[in-house]
Amino acid sequence: MLAEMLAQPFMQRALVAGVLLAALLASLGLFVMLRKMAFFGDGIAHSSLAGIALAVLLGWAPLPVAVAWAVAVALFIYWLERSTQLHSDTLIGIFFTASLAIGVILMSFTNGYQPELVSYLFGSILSVRANDLLVIALFSAAVAIWLAWSYRDLVYASFAPDSAEVSGVPVRAQTAALYVALAVATVLGVKILGLILIPALLVLPSAASLMVTTSLKGYFILSVVLAEVMILGGLTISYAYDLPSGATVILLGAALFFLAALSNRAAHE
Repeated sequence: MLAEMLAQPFMQRALVAGVLLAALLASLGLFVMLRKMAFFGDGIAHSSLAGIALAVLLGWAPLPVAVAWAVAVALFIYWLERSTQLHSDTLIGIFFTASLAIGVILMSFTNGYQPELVSYLFGSILSVRANDLLVIALFSAAVAIWLAWSYRDLVYASFAPDSAEVSGVPVRAQTAALYVALAVATVLGVKILGLILIPALLVLPSAASLMVTTSLKGYFILSVVLAEVMILGGLTISYAYDLPSGATVILLGAALFFLAALSNRAAHE
């Protein structure tokens, strides 16, 4: 069965895209947990519907337009957060609903059944094309290079932003870059899992890892490992039993989280 699955071109593309995105989202998920931004991924994913619907309506490639829209929303949220002192969750909730409403209205102007829109809503391994994979690889590489370069500054700024700023860390610039990276990674993942499920891949591996590790390094490594297990295991199970890929990946992640929670409870009894 495994050999048969790997022989399928669409599964090869899905697995490569999944491995890249799992590592990327799990790495960023560390900072999502440290900064208590779990709602951010959900809000950005749903906000991207407006960009996807606009691209479909105009006959453009949806992925680049969705990424551009999500980045613009993320930067606007950050700017308003700094300018108005409103909490990010409040702003995300506003933009989440507004962008979703824009997406619904734009979708009403499209004639007939739109499989492209449906694939972004629920995810589809069949929809990952060669050009999508190239976009995912390029963006993943760019974010990974920035993350490796800025890791220490991001950790410092996440734990003690005031002290980090006094020490010369460009906290505002790094936070804005983190928002952009999260927006890009979230929208890229929508192609595999759909905008309804992708935020879970940002949170579940990190939450499970937090249950069983005590060091920041171990937390980071285990988050990436669990994310890869979710993707590879979920796609394999979905192929074997003809199940929806996105939902299978997330349910496997939820199972891993509950196992980690049980392990944590047993260790403290």
